[in-house]
Amino acid sequence: MKLPLPAATIGDIDTSFQQGRRANATTPAADPTGLESERGADYNRTMQRLCRLMAVSAAAALIAGCSVGGSAPGPPVIDPDRVLDLSYSLGPDTVYWPTAKRFELERVAYGHTEAGFFYAANNLCMAEHGGTHMDAPIHFAEGRATADRVPVAAGIGPAVVVDVRAQAADDPIYRVTVADLRAWEDANGPIPAGAIVVMFSGWGERWPDAARYLGTAQRGDVAHLRFPAFSAEAARFLVDEREVAALAVDTASIDHGPSQDFIVHQIVHGADKPAFENLANVDRLPPAGATIVALPLKVEGGSGAPARVIAILPP
Repeated sequence: MKLPLPAATIGDIDTSFQQGRRANATTPAADPTGLESERGADYNRTMQRLCRLMAVSAAAALIAGCSVGGSAPGPPVIDPDRVLDLSYSLGPDTVYWPTAKRFELERVAYGHTEAGFFYAANNLCMAEHGGTHMDAPIHFAEGRATADRVPVAAGIGPAVVVDVRAQAADDPIYRVTVADLRAWEDANGPIPAGAIVVMFSGWGERWPDAARYLGTAQRGDVAHLRFPAFSAEAARFLVDEREVAALAVDTASIDHGPSQDFIVHQIVHGADKPAFENLANVDRLPPAGATIVALPLKVEGGSGAPARVIAILPP
């Protein structure tokens, strides 16, 4: 069943489009005043808002209640075939950075109480950065947003899935290049502002074998990390020229395994943008057309947090 967008959202999208079209109505003549550059920036901001509105509308349409004619809304309708889980479970096999604390679940209660009802409860203990999780900007940028201050909208956006499986198969520490991003644009159109750009390296098939996924299974061993990620040039291109919302990877980090300066983290977080790491099921995402919804735990003062990340697939 095709669900209409909420009327207010349609109005917002139309208003944003008209504002963006007016802001971009420039001539090729020289611009000594700088006004046209300003208009171009207005256009980029407007289009970013438009993409966000469309992404949120896609999510709203998926879960909206249906009504026929003037009848009362029915129960929420969700097409399970269009909802894709991009998260790994947290458990004893969850892959963590070699120096990070592993996931622990401490059983507090499990069984029938004296009053006759069943009751279960646990305590959790884990590092922020393990399994499917968000890196908050504060992770590598002093003064930037902590996990609780990252806007919810920063985790919602159109998915741009850049397939570099062939390159990563030849080079396990491959870094996504600007050429890879432009090849995606040649096939799918410009990367939209507000997008969440996902590197698809094929590393998901190695999970949860830490030796294959990280390059080492030894606690504390950061000298032998080997996995692909983004290049600094690609990160700058996405942040500065495409104004994306976030970067995401199907590996342990947005910086490749041997990185010593974590320059991609510095670039992305320096722009006050989050990153999402260890995404699952990326092989089931289309190159374009899906919407990502990433909801990390709201950890006050956190440098990151475990996240439940899903994708809404196109019809």
